[in-house]
Amino acid sequence: MKVFVAMLLLCPALSYAAAAQVESAHITGAAGHTQVSFALSAPADHTLFTLSQPNRIVIDLAHTRQQPPTLDAHGGLVERIRSAPHGHGGLRIVLDLTRKATPRTFEHKGKNGDELVVDLYPAGSSASGVAKPVKVAPSQAATDKNGRDVIVAVDAGHGGVDSGAHGYHGLLEKNITLKIARKLAALIDKQPGFKAVLTRNGDYYLKLRERIARARAAHADLFVSIHCDASHDHRADGATVYALSEHGASSEHARWVANRENDADLIGGVSLADKTNMLASVLLDLSQTATISASLDVGGMVAHDLSRLGPMHRRSVQQAAFVVLKSPDIPSILVETDYITNPHEARRLDSKWYQDRVAHAILGGVEKYFDQYPPTGTELALLKARRDKQHNDNDVADTAVGYGNVTGGRHR
Repeated sequence: MKVFVAMLLLCPALSYAAAAQVESAHITGAAGHTQVSFALSAPADHTLFTLSQPNRIVIDLAHTRQQPPTLDAHGGLVERIRSAPHGHGGLRIVLDLTRKATPRTFEHKGKNGDELVVDLYPAGSSASGVAKPVKVAPSQAATDKNGRDVIVAVDAGHGGVDSGAHGYHGLLEKNITLKIARKLAALIDKQPGFKAVLTRNGDYYLKLRERIARARAAHADLFVSIHCDASHDHRADGATVYALSEHGASSEHARWVANRENDADLIGGVSLADKTNMLASVLLDLSQTATISASLDVGGMVAHDLSRLGPMHRRSVQQAAFVVLKSPDIPSILVETDYITNPHEARRLDSKWYQDRVAHAILGGVEKYFDQYPPTGTELALLKARRDKQHNDNDVADTAVGYGNVTGGRHR
Protein backbone atom coordinates (compact mmCIF):
# COMPACT_ATOMS: atom_id res chain seq x y z
CA MET A 1 0.00 0.00 0.00
CA LYS A 2 1.39 3.38 -0.97
CA VAL A 3 1.53 6.02 1.73
CA PHE A 4 1.47 9.73 1.03
CA VAL A 5 1.95 11.98 4.07
CA ALA A 6 0.50 15.25 2.86
CA MET A 7 -0.02 17.38 5.96
CA LEU A 8 1.03 17.24 9.59
CA LEU A 9 0.66 19.33 12.73
CA LEU A 10 -1.82 21.84 11.39
CA CYS A 11 -2.31 23.79 14.61
CA PRO A 12 0.64 23.10 16.97
CA ALA A 13 0.38 26.36 18.88
CA LEU A 14 -2.98 25.72 20.53
CA SER A 15 -4.04 23.17 23.14
CA TYR A 16 -7.59 22.62 24.30
CA ALA A 17 -8.11 21.06 27.69
CA ALA A 18 -11.85 20.54 27.30
CA ALA A 19 -13.04 17.81 24.96
CA ALA A 20 -14.68 19.03 21.77
CA GLN A 21 -17.50 17.22 20.00
CA VAL A 22 -17.98 16.65 16.30
CA GLU A 23 -21.68 17.37 15.99
CA SER A 24 -22.24 16.83 12.27
CA ALA A 25 -20.62 16.62 8.85
CA HIS A 26 -21.81 18.42 5.74
CA ILE A 27 -20.60 18.01 2.15
CA THR A 28 -21.07 20.58 -0.61
CA GLY A 29 -19.86 20.91 -4.16
CA ALA A 30 -17.91 24.08 -4.86
CA ALA A 31 -16.19 25.37 -8.00
CA GLY A 32 -13.91 22.55 -9.06
CA HIS A 33 -13.70 20.86 -5.68
CA THR A 34 -15.61 19.19 -2.82
CA GLN A 35 -15.89 20.83 0.59
CA VAL A 36 -16.41 18.85 3.80
CA SER A 37 -17.42 20.86 6.89
CA PHE A 38 -17.32 19.42 10.41
CA ALA A 39 -19.37 21.29 13.00
CA LEU A 40 -17.49 21.38 16.33
CA SER A 41 -18.63 22.31 19.81
CA ALA A 42 -15.18 23.85 20.41
CA PRO A 43 -11.91 24.27 18.48
CA ALA A 44 -9.77 21.12 18.27
CA ASP A 45 -6.15 20.48 17.30
CA HIS A 46 -5.93 18.23 14.28
CA THR A 47 -3.47 16.49 11.98
CA LEU A 48 -4.15 15.18 8.51
CA PHE A 49 -2.52 12.73 6.14
CA THR A 50 -3.50 10.92 2.96
CA LEU A 51 -3.41 7.26 1.98
CA SER A 52 -3.76 5.55 -1.38
CA GLN A 53 -4.90 2.15 -2.68
CA PRO A 54 -7.67 2.88 -1.77
CA ASN A 55 -7.61 6.68 -1.65
CA ARG A 56 -8.41 8.09 1.79
CA ILE A 57 -8.00 11.24 3.86
CA VAL A 58 -7.31 10.65 7.56
CA ILE A 59 -8.02 13.40 10.09
CA ASP A 60 -7.01 12.99 13.75
CA LEU A 61 -8.72 15.35 16.20
CA ALA A 62 -7.18 15.68 19.67
CA HIS A 63 -9.41 15.67 22.78
CA THR A 64 -12.50 15.14 20.67
CA ARG A 65 -15.42 12.77 20.70
CA GLN A 66 -18.27 12.17 18.29
CA GLN A 67 -21.78 13.26 19.23
CA PRO A 68 -23.97 11.41 16.66
CA PRO A 69 -23.60 7.61 16.28
CA THR A 70 -22.36 8.08 12.70
CA LEU A 71 -21.31 10.93 10.46
CA ASP A 72 -23.77 10.18 7.68
CA ALA A 73 -22.63 12.23 4.69
CA HIS A 74 -21.32 11.53 1.21
CA GLY A 75 -21.07 13.27 -2.14
CA GLY A 76 -18.63 14.69 -4.64
CA LEU A 77 -15.20 13.16 -4.08
CA VAL A 78 -16.30 11.57 -0.78
CA GLU A 79 -17.73 8.06 -1.00
CA ARG A 80 -18.32 7.74 2.76
CA ILE A 81 -17.13 8.97 6.15
CA ARG A 82 -15.94 6.64 8.91
CA SER A 83 -14.78 7.42 12.44
CA ALA A 84 -13.48 5.74 15.58
CA PRO A 85 -11.80 6.71 18.87
CA HIS A 86 -8.07 7.22 18.47
CA GLY A 87 -5.17 7.67 20.88
CA HIS A 88 -5.71 9.33 24.24
CA GLY A 89 -9.24 10.72 24.07
CA GLY A 90 -9.07 11.67 20.41
CA LEU A 91 -11.14 10.90 17.32
CA ARG A 92 -9.98 9.60 13.93
CA ILE A 93 -12.11 10.46 10.90
CA VAL A 94 -11.52 8.73 7.56
CA LEU A 95 -12.84 10.10 4.29
CA ASP A 96 -13.08 7.30 1.71
CA LEU A 97 -12.61 8.95 -1.68
CA THR A 98 -13.90 8.13 -5.14
CA ARG A 99 -10.54 9.21 -6.59
CA LYS A 100 -7.22 10.65 -5.49
CA ALA A 101 -7.53 14.20 -4.15
CA THR A 102 -5.39 16.94 -2.62
CA PRO A 103 -6.72 18.24 0.73
CA ARG A 104 -6.44 21.76 2.14
CA THR A 105 -7.93 22.76 5.49
CA PHE A 106 -8.95 25.83 7.41
CA GLU A 107 -10.81 26.63 10.60
CA HIS A 108 -13.93 28.77 10.45
CA LYS A 109 -15.91 30.55 13.13
CA GLY A 110 -19.42 30.78 11.69
CA LYS A 111 -22.76 31.88 13.08
CA ASN A 112 -23.43 28.30 14.19
CA GLY A 113 -20.09 27.89 15.96
CA ASP A 114 -16.70 26.39 15.17
CA GLU A 115 -16.06 24.45 11.97
CA LEU A 116 -13.18 22.48 10.54
CA VAL A 117 -13.37 22.72 6.75
CA VAL A 118 -11.57 20.35 4.39
CA ASP A 119 -11.39 21.32 0.72
CA LEU A 120 -10.70 18.40 -1.63
CA TYR A 121 -9.28 19.05 -5.10
CA PRO A 122 -9.08 16.32 -7.76
CA ALA A 123 -5.51 15.18 -8.33
CA GLY A 124 -3.84 17.34 -10.96
CA SER A 125 -6.17 20.31 -10.55
CA SER A 126 -5.15 23.76 -9.34
CA ALA A 127 -6.23 24.96 -5.89
CA SER A 128 -5.20 28.55 -6.53
CA GLY A 129 -8.73 29.79 -7.09
CA VAL A 130 -9.92 29.25 -3.51
CA ALA A 131 -11.49 32.43 -2.20
CA LYS A 132 -11.43 31.58 1.50
CA PRO A 133 -8.22 31.71 3.54
CA VAL A 134 -6.64 28.26 3.60
CA LYS A 135 -4.31 26.98 6.28
CA VAL A 136 -1.99 24.37 4.78
CA ALA A 137 0.17 22.18 6.96
CA PRO A 138 3.91 21.80 6.40
CA SER A 139 4.07 19.14 3.73
CA GLN A 140 6.09 15.97 3.96
CA ALA A 141 7.64 14.58 0.81
CA ALA A 142 5.52 11.82 -0.71
CA THR A 143 6.96 8.35 -1.06
CA ASP A 144 6.30 5.48 -3.39
CA LYS A 145 7.41 2.87 -0.85
CA ASN A 146 4.81 0.26 -0.05
CA GLY A 147 3.77 -0.21 3.55
CA ARG A 148 1.67 -3.21 4.51
CA ASP A 149 -1.14 -3.26 7.05
CA VAL A 150 -0.63 -4.39 10.64
CA ILE A 151 -2.57 -7.65 10.85
CA VAL A 152 -4.41 -8.50 14.06
CA ALA A 153 -5.85 -11.99 14.47
CA VAL A 154 -9.00 -11.80 16.61
CA ASP A 155 -9.96 -15.12 18.16
CA ALA A 156 -13.47 -15.69 19.53
CA GLY A 157 -13.02 -18.30 22.25
CA HIS A 158 -14.83 -21.67 22.11
CA GLY A 159 -17.55 -22.32 19.49
CA GLY A 160 -19.67 -25.17 18.14
CA VAL A 161 -19.86 -28.13 20.51
CA ASP A 162 -17.54 -26.28 22.88
CA SER A 163 -19.90 -23.73 24.41
CA GLY A 164 -17.43 -22.52 27.04
CA ALA A 165 -18.70 -21.19 30.35
CA HIS A 166 -22.42 -21.08 31.11
CA GLY A 167 -23.71 -17.88 32.65
CA TYR A 168 -26.89 -16.49 34.06
CA HIS A 169 -29.96 -16.06 31.84
CA GLY A 170 -28.79 -18.95 29.66
CA LEU A 171 -25.77 -17.07 28.33
CA LEU A 172 -23.05 -19.10 26.63
CA GLU A 173 -19.47 -17.90 26.50
CA LYS A 174 -19.08 -18.90 22.82
CA ASN A 175 -21.83 -16.45 21.77
CA ILE A 176 -20.58 -13.49 23.80
CA THR A 177 -16.99 -13.94 22.60
CA LEU A 178 -18.04 -14.05 18.95
CA LYS A 179 -20.08 -10.85 19.29
CA ILE A 180 -17.19 -8.98 20.92
CA ALA A 181 -14.67 -10.41 18.44
CA ARG A 182 -16.76 -9.25 15.48
CA LYS A 183 -17.08 -5.77 16.95
CA LEU A 184 -13.34 -5.59 17.63
CA ALA A 185 -12.49 -6.78 14.12
CA ALA A 186 -14.81 -4.16 12.60
CA LEU A 187 -13.17 -1.41 14.66
CA ILE A 188 -9.69 -2.57 13.68
CA ASP A 189 -10.62 -2.56 9.99
CA LYS A 190 -11.72 1.08 10.33
CA GLN A 191 -8.24 2.13 11.41
CA PRO A 192 -5.93 3.11 8.52
CA GLY A 193 -2.94 0.80 8.41
CA PHE A 194 -4.70 -2.05 10.24
CA LYS A 195 -6.42 -5.23 9.10
CA ALA A 196 -8.31 -7.75 11.23
CA VAL A 197 -8.59 -11.49 10.64
CA LEU A 198 -11.18 -13.53 12.57
CA THR A 199 -10.11 -17.07 13.43
CA ARG A 200 -13.80 -17.99 13.43
CA ASN A 201 -16.77 -15.98 12.19
CA GLY A 202 -19.54 -18.37 13.09
CA ASP A 203 -20.66 -20.95 15.64
CA TYR A 204 -18.30 -23.81 14.87
CA TYR A 205 -15.58 -25.70 16.68
CA LEU A 206 -11.87 -25.02 16.19
CA LYS A 207 -9.05 -26.87 17.86
CA LEU A 208 -6.78 -24.62 19.89
CA ARG A 209 -3.79 -25.14 17.63
CA GLU A 210 -5.94 -24.54 14.56
CA ARG A 211 -6.54 -21.05 15.92
CA ILE A 212 -2.79 -20.47 16.06
CA ALA A 213 -2.39 -21.95 12.58
CA ARG A 214 -4.97 -19.55 11.14
CA ALA A 215 -3.19 -16.58 12.70
CA ARG A 216 0.14 -17.77 11.30
CA ALA A 217 -1.37 -18.35 7.85
CA ALA A 218 -2.57 -14.72 7.89
CA HIS A 219 0.95 -13.56 8.93
CA ALA A 220 -0.58 -11.89 11.97
CA ASP A 221 1.43 -9.32 13.95
CA LEU A 222 -0.74 -9.83 17.03
CA PHE A 223 -3.12 -12.52 18.30
CA VAL A 224 -5.99 -11.49 20.61
CA SER A 225 -8.18 -14.23 22.09
CA ILE A 226 -11.52 -13.15 23.60
CA HIS A 227 -13.05 -15.07 26.53
CA CYS A 228 -15.44 -14.73 29.49
CA ASP A 229 -14.30 -15.88 32.92
CA ALA A 230 -16.24 -18.17 35.28
CA SER A 231 -16.12 -18.85 39.00
CA HIS A 232 -18.03 -20.74 41.68
CA ASP A 233 -18.06 -17.43 43.56
CA HIS A 234 -20.89 -15.57 41.83
CA ARG A 235 -19.55 -12.29 43.20
CA ALA A 236 -16.31 -12.53 41.20
CA ASP A 237 -16.03 -9.78 38.60
CA GLY A 238 -13.60 -7.79 36.49
CA ALA A 239 -11.41 -8.40 33.46
CA THR A 240 -7.99 -10.07 33.33
CA VAL A 241 -5.40 -10.05 30.53
CA TYR A 242 -3.02 -12.99 30.08
CA ALA A 243 0.26 -13.55 28.27
CA LEU A 244 2.22 -16.79 27.96
CA SER A 245 4.04 -18.06 31.05
CA GLU A 246 7.64 -19.25 31.11
CA HIS A 247 6.39 -22.79 31.75
CA GLY A 248 4.16 -22.62 28.70
CA ALA A 249 7.02 -21.24 26.63
CA SER A 250 9.34 -24.05 27.76
CA SER A 251 6.93 -26.80 26.77
CA GLU A 252 6.26 -25.17 23.40
CA HIS A 253 9.99 -24.66 22.88
CA ALA A 254 10.57 -28.40 23.25
CA ARG A 255 7.69 -29.17 20.87
CA TRP A 256 9.05 -26.90 18.13
CA VAL A 257 12.57 -28.33 18.40
CA ALA A 258 11.16 -31.87 18.17
CA ASN A 259 8.82 -31.13 15.23
CA ARG A 260 10.71 -28.40 13.41
CA GLU A 261 10.83 -30.30 10.09
CA ASN A 262 7.04 -30.54 9.99
CA ASP A 263 6.26 -26.98 11.11
CA ALA A 264 6.17 -23.85 8.97
CA ASP A 265 9.00 -21.36 9.00
CA LEU A 266 8.97 -18.66 11.59
CA ILE A 267 7.15 -15.55 10.33
CA GLY A 268 10.53 -13.80 10.17
CA GLY A 269 11.43 -16.21 7.38
CA VAL A 270 13.82 -18.38 9.37
CA SER A 271 13.51 -22.10 8.65
CA LEU A 272 14.36 -24.49 11.48
CA ALA A 273 14.34 -27.60 9.30
CA ASP A 274 18.03 -27.43 8.40
CA LYS A 275 19.30 -26.31 11.81
CA THR A 276 20.93 -28.45 14.46
CA ASN A 277 19.02 -29.02 17.68
CA MET A 278 21.24 -26.54 19.50
CA LEU A 279 20.92 -23.77 16.90
CA ALA A 280 17.18 -24.33 16.53
CA SER A 281 16.87 -24.13 20.32
CA VAL A 282 18.80 -20.85 20.46
CA LEU A 283 16.74 -19.29 17.65
CA LEU A 284 13.49 -20.33 19.28
CA ASP A 285 14.62 -19.05 22.66
CA LEU A 286 15.41 -15.63 21.18
CA SER A 287 12.10 -15.53 19.35
CA GLN A 288 10.02 -16.64 22.34
CA THR A 289 11.74 -14.22 24.72
CA ALA A 290 11.02 -11.27 22.43
CA THR A 291 7.46 -12.47 21.80
CA ILE A 292 6.62 -12.80 25.50
CA SER A 293 8.10 -9.36 26.18
CA ALA A 294 5.94 -7.85 23.41
CA SER A 295 2.89 -9.74 24.67
CA LEU A 296 3.36 -8.31 28.16
CA ASP A 297 3.72 -4.80 26.71
CA VAL A 298 0.57 -4.89 24.59
CA GLY A 299 -1.27 -6.77 27.33
CA GLY A 300 -0.44 -4.02 29.81
CA MET A 301 -1.81 -1.36 27.47
CA VAL A 302 -5.01 -3.33 26.88
CA ALA A 303 -5.43 -3.91 30.64
CA HIS A 304 -4.99 -0.19 31.27
CA ASP A 305 -7.78 0.70 28.85
CA LEU A 306 -10.05 -2.06 30.17
CA SER A 307 -9.59 -0.70 33.71
CA ARG A 308 -11.54 2.40 32.63
CA LEU A 309 -14.67 0.24 32.30
CA GLY A 310 -14.62 -0.77 35.96
CA PRO A 311 -12.58 -2.71 38.54
CA MET A 312 -10.21 -5.30 37.11
CA HIS A 313 -10.08 -8.81 38.54
CA ARG A 314 -6.29 -8.60 38.10
CA ARG A 315 -4.83 -5.18 37.25
CA SER A 316 -1.46 -6.45 36.00
CA VAL A 317 -0.98 -8.85 33.09
CA GLN A 318 -1.08 -12.46 34.30
CA GLN A 319 0.91 -15.28 32.73
CA ALA A 320 -0.39 -18.78 32.07
CA ALA A 321 0.26 -21.76 29.78
CA PHE A 322 -2.82 -21.30 27.56
CA VAL A 323 -2.31 -23.19 24.31
CA VAL A 324 -3.60 -20.33 22.13
CA LEU A 325 -0.80 -18.11 23.45
CA LYS A 326 2.00 -20.48 22.47
CA SER A 327 3.00 -19.14 19.05
CA PRO A 328 6.76 -18.50 19.41
CA ASP A 329 6.80 -15.52 17.05
CA ILE A 330 3.38 -13.81 17.31
CA PRO A 331 2.75 -11.61 20.37
CA SER A 332 -0.40 -13.11 21.88
CA ILE A 333 -2.81 -12.10 24.63
CA LEU A 334 -5.95 -13.67 26.06
CA VAL A 335 -8.58 -11.28 27.42
CA GLU A 336 -11.03 -12.56 30.03
CA THR A 337 -13.57 -9.77 29.49
CA ASP A 338 -15.54 -10.37 32.72
CA TYR A 339 -17.28 -13.07 34.75
CA ILE A 340 -20.26 -14.57 32.94
CA THR A 341 -21.19 -16.35 36.20
CA ASN A 342 -21.81 -13.02 37.95
CA PRO A 343 -25.47 -12.03 37.35
CA HIS A 344 -24.71 -8.30 37.04
CA GLU A 345 -21.69 -8.78 34.77
CA ALA A 346 -23.58 -11.35 32.69
CA ARG A 347 -26.25 -8.78 31.92
CA ARG A 348 -23.58 -6.29 30.90
CA LEU A 349 -21.75 -8.81 28.75
CA ASP A 350 -24.99 -9.57 26.93
CA SER A 351 -25.65 -5.89 26.12
CA LYS A 352 -24.54 -4.29 22.85
CA TRP A 353 -23.36 -1.10 24.53
CA TYR A 354 -21.02 -2.95 26.90
CA GLN A 355 -19.70 -5.20 24.12
CA ASP A 356 -18.91 -2.01 22.20
CA ARG A 357 -17.08 -0.56 25.19
CA VAL A 358 -15.01 -3.71 25.66
CA ALA A 359 -14.11 -3.78 21.95
CA HIS A 360 -13.12 -0.09 22.01
CA ALA A 361 -10.98 -0.63 25.12
CA ILE A 362 -9.09 -3.54 23.55
CA LEU A 363 -8.63 -1.51 20.35
CA GLY A 364 -7.26 1.41 22.37
CA GLY A 365 -4.53 -0.74 23.91
CA VAL A 366 -3.66 -2.36 20.57
CA GLU A 367 -3.43 1.04 18.87
CA LYS A 368 -1.18 2.47 21.58
CA TYR A 369 1.16 -0.50 21.30
CA PHE A 370 1.54 -0.31 17.53
CA ASP A 371 1.87 3.49 17.62
CA GLN A 372 5.00 2.92 19.70
CA TYR A 373 6.22 -0.33 18.14
CA PRO A 374 5.02 -0.60 14.52
CA PRO A 375 6.34 -3.70 12.74
CA THR A 376 9.02 -3.09 10.14
CA GLY A 377 7.66 -2.59 6.65
CA THR A 378 4.19 -1.52 7.74
CA GLU A 379 2.37 1.67 6.85
CA LEU A 380 2.49 2.65 10.52
CA ALA A 381 6.27 2.21 10.61
CA LEU A 382 6.68 4.52 7.60
CA LEU A 383 4.49 7.16 9.22
CA LYS A 384 6.35 6.90 12.53
CA ALA A 385 9.70 7.24 10.75
CA ARG A 386 8.53 10.46 9.13
CA ARG A 387 7.15 11.82 12.40
CA ASP A 388 10.43 11.00 14.14
CA LYS A 389 12.40 12.66 11.33
CA GLN A 390 10.33 15.83 11.57
CA HIS A 391 10.74 15.82 15.36
CA ASN A 392 14.53 15.42 15.00
CA ASP A 393 14.67 18.17 12.38
CA ASN A 394 12.79 20.47 14.75
CA ASP A 395 15.21 19.60 17.56
CA VAL A 396 18.18 20.45 15.32
CA ALA A 397 16.58 23.75 14.37
CA ASP A 398 15.87 24.60 18.03
CA THR A 399 19.45 23.73 18.98
CA ALA A 400 20.81 25.93 16.21
CA VAL A 401 18.71 28.87 17.42
CA GLY A 402 19.94 28.29 20.93
CA TYR A 403 23.60 28.32 19.91
CA GLY A 404 22.98 31.50 17.93
CA ASN A 405 21.63 33.24 21.02
CA VAL A 406 24.64 32.20 23.09
CA THR A 407 27.15 33.26 20.45
CA GLY A 408 25.38 36.58 19.94
CA GLY A 409 25.51 37.23 23.68
CA ARG A 410 29.28 36.75 23.80
CA HIS A 411 29.87 39.31 21.08
CA ARG A 412 27.64 42.02 22.46
